[in-house]
Amino acid sequence: MTAPLLALDGLTVRYGKTTVVESVSLSVTPGSVYALLGRNGAGKSSLIRCLLGQQRPSAGTASLFGQDSWTTRTTAMARMGIVPEEPDAPPDMTARQLAAFFERLYPTWNQSGVDARLARFAVPTNVPFGRLSKGQKGQVQLALALASSPELLVLDDPTLGLDAVARQAVFEELVDELAERKTTVFLTTHDLAGVEAMADRVAILKGGKLALDEDLEVLKSRFRKLRYANEVTEERTEYGKELDAFFAMKVRVRGWGVEAVVSNYDDVSFTKFRQTDGVVDAEASAMSLEEIFLAVVGEEKGATS
Repeated sequence: MTAPLLALDGLTVRYGKTTVVESVSLSVTPGSVYALLGRNGAGKSSLIRCLLGQQRPSAGTASLFGQDSWTTRTTAMARMGIVPEEPDAPPDMTARQLAAFFERLYPTWNQSGVDARLARFAVPTNVPFGRLSKGQKGQVQLALALASSPELLVLDDPTLGLDAVARQAVFEELVDELAERKTTVFLTTHDLAGVEAMADRVAILKGGKLALDEDLEVLKSRFRKLRYANEVTEERTEYGKELDAFFAMKVRVRGWGVEAVVSNYDDVSFTKFRQTDGVVDAEASAMSLEEIFLAVVGEEKGATS
């Protein structure tokens, strides 16, 4: 079995008496794209800080390349590329100066790759970092993060606050990088449409706990939106029982019938469901990652991140 590049085991983070991440365990295998999703305040930022060795967990462990993140952070950073949620670099340095500085630190640095990416992003290389837009700052940091050909790329909501054009440019760059190098990626994001095109595995944090963690295709295969007319018949005496074969996460009664989101769909059960007395014109439609996410955490209240 291939050893994970990144792993969390029972990770817990508390601030005083408040628990923001509770006993989270997950792992990321080489060559995969792992997306961690959650509403604002679900605990993603605290988890990322522990993963990168910037914060010591209250309980459990975070490891990179098989070593504890807190005690071996410096060694791990040499093998990684990181794009933080808030772009951070000396404000007076230009992109060209930043690249020259990092080039001395990484023997595998690819300056031509940096130049090409910044040109594609249309980011000026002679303007101080502090004077760039937030989108340009993020694109500079992505170009720098990829320049050392990292084994692991950690992205903390890299498209947050970007317009549609900039978001598309970031995801296209990542897709190209994955196709060329098979870089392992761990990312948090609110851009569910963008990540759906590239993620292999998805986890969802809800209230600091892991609500699910599974391959994206498996996840999408078991979630469906059911729609059907709910008719009165002579034999039918109790409504709602028709959904007993499914785990219905959300049920809404409409003027025309019923709409339900189920998380354990299979074709055999649906065939039987369509034959249920009073169920008319039943349809099952696939759901996007965004629709699944809303079904899982849509009612969650925000908390401290």
